[in-house]
Amino acid sequence: MSSILLFVVNDAGFFLSHRLAVAEQARSRGYEVHIATMPGNAVERIRTLGFIHHSLPLSRNGRNPIAELRALYAIWTLCRQLKPDILHLVTIKPVLYGGIAARVAPVGSVVAAVSGLGFVFLAQGWKARGMRQLVRALYWLALGKKKLRVIFQNPDDRQALVELGAVRMDKTVLIKGSGVDLASHPVLPEPDGVPLVTFAARLLRDKGVIEYVDAVRLLRQRGVEARFQLVGDPDVGNPTSISLQELEKWRHEGIVEILGHSKDIAKVFALSHLVVLPSYREGLPKVLVEAAACGRAVVTTDVPGCRDAIEPNVSGLLVQARDSVALADAIERLVKDTDLRKRMGEQGRKLAERDFAIEQIVEQHLAIYRQLQGGGACTAKK
Repeated sequence: MSSILLFVVNDAGFFLSHRLAVAEQARSRGYEVHIATMPGNAVERIRTLGFIHHSLPLSRNGRNPIAELRALYAIWTLCRQLKPDILHLVTIKPVLYGGIAARVAPVGSVVAAVSGLGFVFLAQGWKARGMRQLVRALYWLALGKKKLRVIFQNPDDRQALVELGAVRMDKTVLIKGSGVDLASHPVLPEPDGVPLVTFAARLLRDKGVIEYVDAVRLLRQRGVEARFQLVGDPDVGNPTSISLQELEKWRHEGIVEILGHSKDIAKVFALSHLVVLPSYREGLPKVLVEAAACGRAVVTTDVPGCRDAIEPNVSGLLVQARDSVALADAIERLVKDTDLRKRMGEQGRKLAERDFAIEQIVEQHLAIYRQLQGGGACTAKK
């Protein structure tokens, strides 16, 4: 009889972009794979791929306590019905609600993927401190299963939750991101012409989009010859999203080209010379991994997650977060120094081949499954 593997992920699109390879390989190894997400356009794609999908009443925000309790109850009910051998929880709400449900439902073992600690650990002040204590209590409840592994993407996030007392170090594993398919992200020569600098992410303040636009203004004032583009959309359900009015203002100002969301990021990077992500904090940003795979140098920030996705001064440059002047200086340096930029891109590809290949990331996940089911030691980095 096949072991049942149940993924619980907030967004179906996120599952497809970040966990599909793990699910497909698990299925090929004999697991009966179920996917539970909130409704959305990507659900049909999950079903087309042959997975069993379950809809959950999850929401993007958490302002309605009745709705949140309903989501928790739905996850508990699903676990009671399926009795999964492995419950793989991805993103914050599934980790918290699924982990709590697993304490009182017939679940064999839990894998909780903490993709990043986000705005709760960025904010300051008494409200933020109070929220962190609440998060600590929720994580402590959620991560109490005896047969448990918590996957972190960077050591800072792991240390933060361990120091909060939310999880024991021996229950944690470090896996560097979601991986990248190297074959579908080939290294192509830089295109001829004026250098193109690309910011590719959701248009959130926490991603550093304001600093990027401010840096572009500075570079325009300095007379730096380059093109600058934004690849991504606002996220109206996120409290740090830029508004459509702000985006329209930038469009009217004419300093950046606005492309919107792209389904082919490898093509975007093939046409780019430099990739920029001045984020405030990340788990391990997939966009930097994809840029490295495509052989493009990057400029990013010296914060958890971002600094773990590059080799500083080898595959890219680090700057302080929230500093548009330092960001402009780093971009200008790599725009003007073609040889350095290309060398960094070459080193980025080597880094991707060594640390981020999708095959090894998938195997690290499957090793955790085997270990929890008593099938051998975990090979992911402890």
